Amino acid sequence: MMSTLAQPIGRFFVRMLTESKLKKDNIQTEKEANKTHYKIGKNIREVIAKNGGTMPEDLPTPKKSLKQLEKGKNKQLKNLKNDQ
Repeated sequence: MMSTLAQPIGRFFVRMLTESKLKKDNIQTEKEANKTHYKIGKNIREVIAKNGGTMPEDLPTPKKSLKQLEKGKNKQLKNLKNDQ
């Protein structure tokens, strides 16, 4: 389960760090924002590699996407409600 969650969690982590840095450093231009996002992503990848983690591109691809899983879960919930 952890490997299927690692990549979206990593993307979320990079996004949150980037948003925080953009606000903290008052970064206004798109070019600087993109540069900041790239640098943070690069730093995260270096930490993963340094600590022996699995790089995102090496993680197994799930059989179903998150959207497909959510759709199936919502359908199950709807069916349960209709059965009651």
